[in-house]
Amino acid sequence: MNRAFNRKKDKSWMHTPEALAKHYIPYNAKFLGNTEVDQPKGTDIVKDAVRKLKFQRHIKKSEGQKTPKVELQISIYGVKLLEPKTKEVLYNCQLHRISFCADDKTDKRIFTFICKDSESNKHLCYVFDSEKCAEEITLTIGQAFDLAYKKFLESGGKDVETRKQIGGLQKRIQELETENSELKKQLQALEEQLMLAQVSPAGSLSVKPASTDVFDMIPFSPVPPLSPIPASNGTPPALPPTGPSHPSKDLFGAEPFDPFTCGAADFPPDIQSKLDEMQEGFKMGLTLEGTVFSLDPLDSRC
Repeated sequence: MNRAFNRKKDKSWMHTPEALAKHYIPYNAKFLGNTEVDQPKGTDIVKDAVRKLKFQRHIKKSEGQKTPKVELQISIYGVKLLEPKTKEVLYNCQLHRISFCADDKTDKRIFTFICKDSESNKHLCYVFDSEKCAEEITLTIGQAFDLAYKKFLESGGKDVETRKQIGGLQKRIQELETENSELKKQLQALEEQLMLAQVSPAGSLSVKPASTDVFDMIPFSPVPPLSPIPASNGTPPALPPTGPSHPSKDLFGAEPFDPFTCGAADFPPDIQSKLDEMQEGFKMGLTLEGTVFSLDPLDSRC
């Protein structure tokens, strides 16, 4: 992916990177609402959503309800929708969850974007009526997305896929270690049964020497022999440990590699899952598009 976004007509950015990275760009607009859509992208998808929300808004307007106003704060951290007076955050749309953004190229008022909800994972289309600056707001969201994507790559986003592969290998190693431990336990149990079978009921040993198994082979034991050696001071000898001397090592005798603690650039699992989510969102990209939403004269104002 050469670019984190695309638009049919290239436009130059309107703000400095510092303004979006260290601060935010505010805009005021009327909020027509949001509605669920079945696709993350598409002009026809947002056209249907705009028509639906405009119709609902006309009904509410006929009942005496005014279209609520919101303040949009756009930065590399997302698009926040706030109540203008109280500054209460109504919605917080993260940029990697925004997949499509479009503005009305005719009257410069209506703009919309599709964002994947963080809780339900449903795609919601947000529709706004601005004061002749729909295209500017759309471009600002596009610039913020572009800067956020670059920042994501600089902060380690390139290594997310590698970490996922390492994590899979680490999980497989742990499974092999568990399987190896179970096999050791089974082998030890078989050896104990064999030793008991070689002892007669009267307590005398059978013909088979204790040092060989039923196949006249010396039995293999992954742990040190259990026969104690008398201590020189007459005290009972301490039994050697039956478990592995280095429980933190894998079945190859090496320290298991942890992809989340192996270096300063790695992240704990909770952060890793968020990085995976961001990678998927940025990988999809943001489509910026100019289109016509005012489909008929009665539908031109809210």
